[in-house]
Amino acid sequence: MTVTTDHFREQLDILCKNNFTVIPLSKFLDWRLGHGSAPPPRSVVLTFDDGHLSVYREARRIIVDRRLPVTLFIYPSCISNASYAMTWDQLRELAATSFFDVQSHTFWHPNFRHEAKRLDARAYKVFVDSQLQRSKAVLEKQLSRPVHTLAWPFGIYDPFLMDSASAAGYQAAFSIDCRAATSSDPMMSLPRCLVADEFIGPRFLQFITGAMASARN
Repeated sequence: MTVTTDHFREQLDILCKNNFTVIPLSKFLDWRLGHGSAPPPRSVVLTFDDGHLSVYREARRIIVDRRLPVTLFIYPSCISNASYAMTWDQLRELAATSFFDVQSHTFWHPNFRHEAKRLDARAYKVFVDSQLQRSKAVLEKQLSRPVHTLAWPFGIYDPFLMDSASAAGYQAAFSIDCRAATSSDPMMSLPRCLVADEFIGPRFLQFITGAMASARN
């Protein structure tokens, strides 16, 4: 979620001091897709959602100084439009480094549950396909690199959405079901954990170790 810059630094320090390894999201996905070796024990992936300007102004230097891989899940409608968001030039600057990978968060971050109630079945399908396909197409055009991973807005997913994402060309999608990611999780509903600002010190370590100890039954 939202964390202060100082707390973000502290959280990274705790990961380092407790022998966690920050790996690129691509390394985890390569393993899941059968293209690479298993990640080391106590592996962690860092992601930022949406495209807020603070990622460029605050997090960028910390990430680059520590040489950590990060995935940015972006909804492109806000980029160069919203006052809180990065510009396309700023996002391109991040994507040009070896530390920032940019993937999709749909086109404008809808609540799919609300839209499913508001629209009839045909209109809803058109809406879902547009959100998934348009985001992928715009990001690929603006950044000149493939987009194949999705983070579900608000963590909302269901079989129809998962099938739609697969049909749109996504290889994997992430929820906010907080638990360890394993070899048995469906590729279109891989778990992630929301990290809040109050998770500092021992509480953050307990949160991370607790999530890592849990897994899909």
